[in-house]
Amino acid sequence: MNSQKSKANRFARLTRALKLNFLKLLRAPGGAHKVSTGFAIGFGLELIVISTASLIYLVFYPIVRLSGGSLPAAIVGNVIGKLTFLPILLMPLAKQIGSWILPAHSMGQGPVHESAFMELFRGNWSALSELLLGGLDILAGMSVFGVILGLISYFVVKFFYVRALQRRYERRLEKRRLAAMSPGSAAVLIRKTSQS
Repeated sequence: MNSQKSKANRFARLTRALKLNFLKLLRAPGGAHKVSTGFAIGFGLELIVISTASLIYLVFYPIVRLSGGSLPAAIVGNVIGKLTFLPILLMPLAKQIGSWILPAHSMGQGPVHESAFMELFRGNWSALSELLLGGLDILAGMSVFGVILGLISYFVVKFFYVRALQRRYERRLEKRRLAAMSPGSAAVLIRKTSQS
């Protein structure tokens, strides 16, 4: 019984966190293009964080600024990318795609063996190239996923951002219209809308 409650509580916390980040995204400064660009870059870069050993964060800020994206939106996109666990889920598929992009035979290397880690500990630094080339496959595959999912998220966020702005604008118009009416007719209109 307690485990079901804790699972429900965890799920509720996760959905609250996603809603909070989405509201932050809608209130981020800049227009729809700037916010969508920032979110797409943050989301796309999150996919290559693991394969670059978090070194991508060194160029995170310059990439967002040079692209003209919103930094708060990029941070929200990065957080949502972490919450989806996509970098971990897509890693086996990314390695396969990366091996198609960077075929091992063209580099004169075969698959990465577990013994390469042990050779490093024994002082054999030639095993480092085998490990790096195995990591390049994952980096290439995750980069492809980052570009594709970043582009998809750009259009999704732009759609929701524009829709939220339109709703906010319609609510403002409704409030102005109600404020312009006489107090008695406004109260009747409010009563009618609350009943329907």
